[in-house]
Amino acid sequence: MELAFIPSPSRGVLNLGPIPLRGYAFCIILGVFVAVWLGNKRWIARGGRAGTVADIAVWAVPFGLIGGRLYHVITDYELYFSEGRDWVDAFKIWEGGLGIWGAIALGALGAWIGARRRGIPMPAYADAVAPGIAIAQALGRWGNWFNQELYGRPTDLPWALKITSSADGRVPGTYHPTFLYESLWCVGVALLVIWADRRFTLGHGRAFALYVASYCAGRFWIEYMRVDDAHHILGLRLNNWTALVVFLLAVVYMVLSARTRPGREAVVEPGAQTADGDGAKEDAEGATGKPDDSGSAEDASGRGKDDAGNGEDAEDPGDSGDGAVKNGADSAKKG
Repeated sequence: MELAFIPSPSRGVLNLGPIPLRGYAFCIILGVFVAVWLGNKRWIARGGRAGTVADIAVWAVPFGLIGGRLYHVITDYELYFSEGRDWVDAFKIWEGGLGIWGAIALGALGAWIGARRRGIPMPAYADAVAPGIAIAQALGRWGNWFNQELYGRPTDLPWALKITSSADGRVPGTYHPTFLYESLWCVGVALLVIWADRRFTLGHGRAFALYVASYCAGRFWIEYMRVDDAHHILGLRLNNWTALVVFLLAVVYMVLSARTRPGREAVVEPGAQTADGDGAKEDAEGATGKPDDSGSAEDASGRGKDDAGNGEDAEDPGDSGDGAVKNGADSAKKG
């Protein structure tokens, strides 16, 4: 007897007249806005300018959507190019189907283009937006709930997901809500990165690498629970192998980066102040190769004061000389 379960939406789209509002698209858009908002706050805290994260996101988000869709279509090509399928459906991104691996890869390329145009170090930008990306993933996974997709093995647990649709080979029943597991895991990843960034002052891309490694660790076991069709290599799903390889690469990067470039970037955006307010001075020193003029002026002022003090001291011998003349004149009068 089913005592409790998570119900699935009766439909994933709400029509407002001729305008369809799709739950999947809404979750993706909401995730993007939250990621930009949180990334902007972290960028300002690191010494960057307000609005820079959004400007670079204009490049990163479209690239990320294209990359995510390409990865999905390539790895699940039979859904669009096999017999009885319509290849035009490959362009219907609003119906679901984004691969996070492709989204991060091409999204990073778009962010690199935007950062390069502004003279911003890409690793610093990646560190700032890393927790926001994890939150965006957590919100985006609820789009799978609207579409009744990407669930796990059958279960009768109280938090089981009830699937009611029989489209595309689905079998109605109660299953592990892997979309929920991944959503909660991504929230935990975001909190971990924020904590570690504050505790260990991560820089030069290490906060982003921590996000990647911790996400992959969770994605590995969540992917192992899923029952939807997927390509297998040596008994493991393709995404399991991808998560394993990317996890190792992220860990290696963190170790090498900590050894070669410890600490955090002093300046993250040209002309902007650092978090401790020394950005302008450091920019001036970096541009001229020497301390700024204010320090020289202070030194000159100090030397001037010393010279003035020496001048005052020089009056003492003069005063004693005048005194000797006066004493000599008085003696002559008495004599």
